[in-house]
Amino acid sequence: MEHAEPFWQSAEFWILVAFVIFVAIAAKPAWRAITTMLDERARTIRNDLKEAERLREEAQKMLAEAQRNQRDSVNHAKEIIETARSQTERLTREAGEQLEAALDRRMRHAHERIAQAEALALAEVRATAAEVAIETARHVIREHLPEERKRALIARAIEEVPARLG
Repeated sequence: MEHAEPFWQSAEFWILVAFVIFVAIAAKPAWRAITTMLDERARTIRNDLKEAERLREEAQKMLAEAQRNQRDSVNHAKEIIETARSQTERLTREAGEQLEAALDRRMRHAHERIAQAEALALAEVRATAAEVAIETARHVIREHLPEERKRALIARAIEEVPARLG
């Protein structure tokens, strides 16, 4: 029978011990580098999350402002439309009033012109009637009155002139 040699004398044992020592020595700096790298990555992720949250809040503010601007624009447009509508109604009413006033003025002017024409025609008729009456009176006086009566009429007419003129 062969006698087994103690385990610490075998090459495999010392290779295993050397490997464990190497891993123990190398693991500490490697672990430190890995944890540092993971901590840095976590810090980067936290910063990215904070930035994303800040950008989200900013986007919400911008959206709220855009919605407020849209509401303000719609309200302003409604005000403009209402102002235009009321101005149109006012201008239409004023134009109707002005047209009615112009028509009234024209009617008054036409009535005045008609009245003037009537007065002129009446004056012409009166003048013509007076001329006809005068001519008829002349003819009657010349042809039918005796000479003495003619002189008496002329004298009386001359006496009445100052009273009729004054």
